[in-house]
Amino acid sequence: MQALILAGGSGTRFWPLSRKRRPKQLLALDGERSLLQATVDRLAPLVAPESVWICTTERLVDAVRAQLPEVPAPQILAEPEGRNTAPAIGWSLVSMPPAIRQGTVVVLPADHRVGDAEGFRASLAAAAEVAQRDDRVMTLGVRPRWAETGYGYLQLGDDIGGARHVVRFREKPDAATAERYFQDGQHLWNAGIFVFRGSTLLSHLQRFEPAIGKGLQRIESSPERTAEIYPLLPSTSIDYAVMERLDDIATLPLDCGWSDLGSWEALAEVIPGDADGNRCRGDVLAVEARDNLLYAEQGTIAVVGVEGLVVVRDGDTVLVLPRERSQEVRRIVDALRSDQRQDLL
Repeated sequence: MQALILAGGSGTRFWPLSRKRRPKQLLALDGERSLLQATVDRLAPLVAPESVWICTTERLVDAVRAQLPEVPAPQILAEPEGRNTAPAIGWSLVSMPPAIRQGTVVVLPADHRVGDAEGFRASLAAAAEVAQRDDRVMTLGVRPRWAETGYGYLQLGDDIGGARHVVRFREKPDAATAERYFQDGQHLWNAGIFVFRGSTLLSHLQRFEPAIGKGLQRIESSPERTAEIYPLLPSTSIDYAVMERLDDIATLPLDCGWSDLGSWEALAEVIPGDADGNRCRGDVLAVEARDNLLYAEQGTIAVVGVEGLVVVRDGDTVLVLPRERSQEVRRIVDALRSDQRQDLL
């Protein structure tokens, strides 16, 4: 099995820790290893580092290489330009030797958290077995732990040889619909983790997105023209380009403490709390305070008499907002861009 890890995101939802040159996947948010390093760590021994491929950006290549010296340098791929996940996955596959991409490839994000690595590998191995046996694209879904409106969902169908047919991909629902999905037991969160034969995925891209397929063929035949051809590929997600159009896609459920760590609030859910429900990292002091996330990357944070806040300090930059509004950090990043505060981005 080969692993393709998508590591090109900007991770703005974790500002001020995440910046252009230090995005979310390069941060050690809840341990000593960065999210990217932890992603590679949890694949072993199912996937050894020499079978790992990283798709990232030109700006991050050096940082990724520094964090992952065990991954062969030629397998850390610098995407010529951000074109969303369908071109990124397709280009990464044609960057692999043909003999390798005939085998099984797992595609997964670099910035997720998994609590049970052994259970995660067992699910990957089972999905790989089905993908090879049936030449089928597999996706791994997560059993919902609450009625989440921020995730897409997979609607489950019939059993097909130990896996479940995916009837359809569901977009992010409203609260009432999410509650129905949570209660009916027939939906999984879409974790964005896929397992397939590399050659099969490329054939699907050629069928459903011929402009991408033809562009990838041109790149493979003339790799020296990659910088010219790649920016012309349509920018679209792998979900929309392929997964939502397949009639025979199947899934296996993940039950391994998965989180996409999509916000400061999501991080608060995985950091152990003290007797007052405060989740703390770094040098912090909380007096008569409850249910706060206090995260000091540098310096000290001290709070008195507050409740339900996110307080983050990174050097001379401090973020304060209610925990329930942690998704709105993007508004600060947008405001900084408008004010041309490149020093804070």
